[in-house]
Formats: sequence, C-alpha cells, structure tokens
Amino acid sequence: MRIGTPTTSRRASADKPVAFRAAVAALAVCLLGVGLAGQAGTPAQPPMAENVYLNVQVLKGIPVDQFNDTMGMFASALLLDCVGCHDPKITSDPKAFATATPRIQRARQMVVMMNALNRMYFGGQQRVTCFTCHGGDPQPEMSPSLRLQYGELVNDPSSFKFFPDLAAPPAEKILARYLDALGGAQRLAALRSFVATGTYLGFDTSDQEVPLQVFARAPDQRTLIADAGATDIIWTHDGRRAWKYQPDTPIPLVELTGWSLTGSRIDAMTLFPAGIPKAFKEWQVGYADIDGRQVEVVRGANPGESPVNLHFDESGLLVRLVRWTQTGAGPVPVQIDYSDYREVAGVKIPFHWLTTWTNGQTTVQLKDVRPNLAIDDARFARPDLPTTRR
Repeated sequence: MRIGTPTTSRRASADKPVAFRAAVAALAVCLLGVGLAGQAGTPAQPPMAENVYLNVQVLKGIPVDQFNDTMGMFASALLLDCVGCHDPKITSDPKAFATATPRIQRARQMVVMMNALNRMYFGGQQRVTCFTCHGGDPQPEMSPSLRLQYGELVNDPSSFKFFPDLAAPPAEKILARYLDALGGAQRLAALRSFVATGTYLGFDTSDQEVPLQVFARAPDQRTLIADAGATDIIWTHDGRRAWKYQPDTPIPLVELTGWSLTGSRIDAMTLFPAGIPKAFKEWQVGYADIDGRQVEVVRGANPGESPVNLHFDESGLLVRLVRWTQTGAGPVPVQIDYSDYREVAGVKIPFHWLTTWTNGQTTVQLKDVRPNLAIDDARFARPDLPTTRR
C-alpha cells in the first residue's frame, strides 16, 4: 500500500480489463517468490509470515495464508502489480522482494497508521483498511465525486456491507426452495459422496486447462487435484483442517487458518448443501443484481467468522457465493459463481465453478461425476511433501 502512481502501475478501467487481470496474475506468482527464512519442514502449527518470508516488519504474527491474502488486499486496493512497490529485480532475483524500496517503506508507515486508527477509534477492529482510502486508486481522491453522488445506486454483490430488505422472503423459505430445486431433501440425503473428473484453469497453470480430479464426501470433505505437469496442485479440506499444495513455491504446503479455513468448509458444504440451513446462527435476507438480473441474497453468519452471502436466481438455484478472508489489512472477498447444473443421482450439481479473489481467478469444469463411490480417507489427508501421484 503506497501513495503515488508509479510508471509500472497497471490501472484497471472499462477499456483495460485485461491489464488488471495480468497485474493480479503477476501478483499470484510473485507473492510467494520471497526466499525462505530457514523453514526446513512443516511445523505442527501453521508458520507465521516472518518465519517464512524475508524482511517482514509490520505484518508479523499472522499466518502465511493471511500474509499472502494481504498482498492481494494491496493489489486490489491500489490496482497495482508486484513491481508497483517492489524492486524491479524481482523478475530475475526472488530475494529482491526483501529489498526495502521507498514505496515499501511508505507502505509500512501506512500499515502502522491504519492499525493505530483502528486501535484508537474502533477498539482494534479492522474498520479502516487500505481500500477505505484508496478505493482502487494508488493516490486517494480528496474531492467528492458528483458522478457517485447523483448517479444510480448500485448494490455491489461482493460488498462486505449488507442491507437487509424487509420485502425479501424469510431465509428459511429461500433455503427450502433451494433444496427443493436441487432435488429435494430425500435425494440430497441419499447422495453421500462423488468422484469427478474435469478440467482446471487458473493463473497457476498459465491459463491453460489441465486435468482435474475431485473427491467429495458429505458433509464437508473435499479434495481437488489439478495435474499441472510434473507435479500436482492440491486443495484439501478434511472436515476440520484445510491445505493448499502448490509446488515450485518457497512454502509449497500452506495450511488455511481463520476465515480462510471457515470458507474452505463452506465451499465443501455447497456440494452437499443439506446442512447449510443449520450451518449459521444468524440470517439476513436482501436483494442484489448480478449481470442485470435480480437475485435473492441470504447472508449467514456465526460469531467470530466471516459472513457468507448466498445468491439465488429465480429458479431457486445457488448462482453465487461470496465470503471473505482475513488479511493483515482487512477482509478481502472470495466469489464463486456456479452454473451448468446437471442431474447426478437425482440431485442437481453445478458442473462449472468460477472462483475469483484478489490473488487470482480459477475455472473448474466437471465432465464426469460418479456418485456414491467409496473414497479412501487418505484422499482427504494432509498432502504429502513432495506430492505423490495416486
């Protein structure tokens, strides 16, 4: 996070959507490009950022996954890529990420300022974030925008703010219609597991489709294995803990923590959604617009966890899930768009998942789904280092 517009910035605009995509793609590669600080193995507890990355100063004491997402917050709040703040030598020397450039020093000052504001005026809650002031601009705007003041009110489906609507149906009714649209409670209860094959495409595969395997078991176990060539990329949630294994990075195996762990469980539950109505203690309802069409929104929340916004279309099906992850500079959204629903064992399953977050975007397209197969517990275990093909 910094003030000023570098010549290397890639600003997103209506006529430059690809530029921002490239910027985030660069971030996805570079944020794990820092040299290791002597971490020989995977400890019992998730390592802190300062034990993995070099020259961490003001973001100490947070797990690696939250540190990585903090880099995503910086990129999203300023619409810059890595070379917007880091030494240009990072393209050839990963250790250059540790170089304290003037912009990095300013970013450290601003993180200290942000934390002080939150501590002094908001009881330590992350009410002021990078995005609060920058709003997608490297240099915060000082003057009000008449276009915003007099323009049409737009309800952003990925906004952390939520405005309940008394005219919306109760959450129980929307969720019951959702389960009926999928096939009904009896058929949902009969689907206990499935194994699927398909394709995966993401920044971590250079936007190339690669073979994908999915292992899922009710109520909340899920493993995705993308065949990236010499090694696999793996995401695993065993029902209690979750990991991402991404080879060729300084810390290939990252354990998810906090809101990321909660979100991983919710992602797995959407494949067996019978438990969703009981997954949250608090519910709110409202409306939003997605691609020009109105959808019903049900927000579920539990104390101390990220809220989850579930968007349902006129057919009652879930078309979008939005949740948030913790960072050292405030929450950042994770959005999953579901489509291409097909019937498997009498239950409709989305065959297409588009996941978008501040560090990248991925597409999963299922091709073949085999229901109610026995799945070895090892499929949901912590990934091996190095990964072994099965």
